[in-house]
Amino acid sequence: MSRRASRTAAAALATLLVAILALPAFGARRDADVPPPTPVPAPGGGTSPSPFPTSLRTPPPSTTEPSVTAGSVILADLDTGQVLFERGADVERPIASVTKIMTALLVLRRADATDVVTVSEAAAVPRIVGLSQLGLQAGEQISLGELLYAIMLQSANDAAVALAEHVSGSVEAFVRSMNALAERLGMRHTRFFSPNGLDDRGYSTAHDLVTLTREAFADPLFAQVVATRFHEIPSPKGPPRVVQNRNVLLWLYPGTLGGKTGFTTPAGFCVVTVAEREAIRLIAVVLGAPGEPFSAAATLLDHGFAAFDRRQLVAPGERFGAVEVQGRDVQVMTPRTLDGLVPVDAEISMRVRPRAGILYPPVAGERIATLLVTAGDMKLGRVPLVPAVVPPPPAPEPGPWWLRATSAVVDAMSGFIGSLFG
Repeated sequence: MSRRASRTAAAALATLLVAILALPAFGARRDADVPPPTPVPAPGGGTSPSPFPTSLRTPPPSTTEPSVTAGSVILADLDTGQVLFERGADVERPIASVTKIMTALLVLRRADATDVVTVSEAAAVPRIVGLSQLGLQAGEQISLGELLYAIMLQSANDAAVALAEHVSGSVEAFVRSMNALAERLGMRHTRFFSPNGLDDRGYSTAHDLVTLTREAFADPLFAQVVATRFHEIPSPKGPPRVVQNRNVLLWLYPGTLGGKTGFTTPAGFCVVTVAEREAIRLIAVVLGAPGEPFSAAATLLDHGFAAFDRRQLVAPGERFGAVEVQGRDVQVMTPRTLDGLVPVDAEISMRVRPRAGILYPPVAGERIATLLVTAGDMKLGRVPLVPAVVPPPPAPEPGPWWLRATSAVVDAMSGFIGSLFG
């Protein structure tokens, strides 16, 4: 073979090798709509390669339980909170910038998006602009709404501090309010130490983050912000600052409604994300992933959409037999509907659990039992059971009036004691 032919063959081989290396790995999913290459500033100057993946590594959607590598994961129904899959969901873990979901929720409850925030020197501590910073300047005046975009898209830590100071007067007071709200929401395994998560002392659980995310998505402005891919924020001087959403599932996973990412070395890679298909909205939480967490979240979402159907489990007014109340049967019914996500081909089980301490006759609308609905080991939901027909009071017993009165007092005392100790 001539030298020229050798060079031609080598060039062809190199071209083929480059093409092969450019292909996604086996099992990877590449979408035409990908986040643009966005190099970020690096410490010491220059830029580092884009941190955003352009493909997802997911197995085919399956009804079998998903296999994902992360410290804690959970998949839940956004609308009801029903848990579809979990592993380590109650383990307390650092959550890095996922903290900013609580920051945004508290800000939205305490202030207005049109508020003008004056940036303090503490919030404008010089850091590398673009590396989880907006580059706020001391004395800069900026709308609260713009700062919300900065913390939820670019995870701007300086913006989180500016918001905390504006809402509560100090970071310390804001953090106290964060923890108070977490307690009111029932987040028993969550504690915050900063509005941005940089401290690495703050922690939560995947289960608690489902509670928080459901509460946050109930606010239309929060949902609007986290669904945004890019946003321009005015600068005091010069061109506007463009922030890009770090949740690449907005590009790579059809139906994604938004969420929040986070990373520190102790926390690992984290993401909370919500997606919708055919009127089903699911939350996927991935905490402590060793690498990018988006593929794990997509795997969870794929499983949820493939393995579950939404069904009406109980209809309003549906009757469920009789419940004994102080020795007498009372027909019961459900006062409202119960919907749930049910595993495909699952058998539904329903169990009536009477409520202790109910006096006869019960009043209209009084809960005298609870209907528990399950599919195997999965809890699908519960609904109260109330009297279908309010029964009449028992007929008076024969005998002297004073004996009947004494008997009524005894019955009432027995019912009261039963309600306390039964």
